[in-house]
Amino acid sequence: MSGFNETPRANRLHIAFFGKTNAGKSSVINAITGQDIALVSNVAGTTTDPVYKAMELLPVGPVVFIDTAGLDDRTELGRARIKKTDEVTDKTDVAVFVIRCGDTDLGVEREYMRKLEEKKTPVLVAYNMFEENGAQAAAPVGEKSVVVNAKTGEGIDRLKQLIIDNAQESEQPTITGDLAGEGDVVILVMPQDIQAPKGRLILPQVQVTRDLLDNGCRVVSIKTEDLESMLGELKHPPKLVITDSQVFGYVNEHLDKEIPLTSFSMLMAKSKGDIGEFVKGARAIARLKPGDRVLIAESCTHHAQKGDIAREKLPKWLNDYAGGGLVIENTAGHGFLDDLSKYKLVVHCGGCMVNRKNMLSRIEQAKKAGVPITNFGVAIAFLNSMLDRVIW
Repeated sequence: MSGFNETPRANRLHIAFFGKTNAGKSSVINAITGQDIALVSNVAGTTTDPVYKAMELLPVGPVVFIDTAGLDDRTELGRARIKKTDEVTDKTDVAVFVIRCGDTDLGVEREYMRKLEEKKTPVLVAYNMFEENGAQAAAPVGEKSVVVNAKTGEGIDRLKQLIIDNAQESEQPTITGDLAGEGDVVILVMPQDIQAPKGRLILPQVQVTRDLLDNGCRVVSIKTEDLESMLGELKHPPKLVITDSQVFGYVNEHLDKEIPLTSFSMLMAKSKGDIGEFVKGARAIARLKPGDRVLIAESCTHHAQKGDIAREKLPKWLNDYAGGGLVIENTAGHGFLDDLSKYKLVVHCGGCMVNRKNMLSRIEQAKKAGVPITNFGVAIAFLNSMLDRVIW
């Protein structure tokens, strides 16, 4: 299996196609990719839920193309489809609007363009002509536009280049590149308790390990109880120690205070979201009091076991800090609550299953609601009085 197909969707740039029913979105995607990855039909409303397809777009690298339902579907079922399309806007890195040439009723397109521009998402426009003998005049509705013919391929290379140019502007922050480099020894402390998945590492551990190796670091992966002996075996102190935030206290006790320390979750907070906002949100824990509502949000679903971080440990630690009586609510999955106003704090997971754009959208939603938001690892660092000790 080729390497790019193994890249998690959350680590791919999301390129979404929007437009009215039968504007030719699916045909344009197929023309760009050279594959029949999106269902094409003359029947209106063929695309229902968003369709995701992982691809390699050189020189950008791994991307995911998203084919959305028609924006003009106002049936009862269509409204449900539109809600799914609305959710796509929260994760879109580059938006492509496909407009049938000659269509001048562009109110719904402009509405969605405004939504995406507010999210600072690059917006491209592809005027799709259905006749082979040129396109009818169409007034540009976006500054970056091109006329294409999905049937003949005319203009597709130009559209692909526009996508590439704008995708390359969506640089992802480094995970560890500013903390360790070529030849540095980095210790990863990874507890293998009941929460650790059998036979594999969790995704943040895999992503951090790969990032360190890409940066030329020498990676030493150990269990919690092996930290002290490993430190004794090294000729020189490690450049950095990265741990699961749940064992912050233990690792800190056994580590020279001159050795930089951080956690997988804090690194995810930096690369996926806004670490400054998360730190500010963690400090809001000090203002919690009995009766306050706290939302603990996870971006994936999994079977909760005994000692689950989101359902048992964090609620206990937060209640212990606040003196008890907090109303803790949990959500899990790719969606996010529309109304956050009743909460005094949102504590979000590391977000390894969503892309950076989606996480930034969630942070912005919390800010608009006036609700502090933090991340599991940052919150745990605060609860352990270690925010000034750890780095990111």
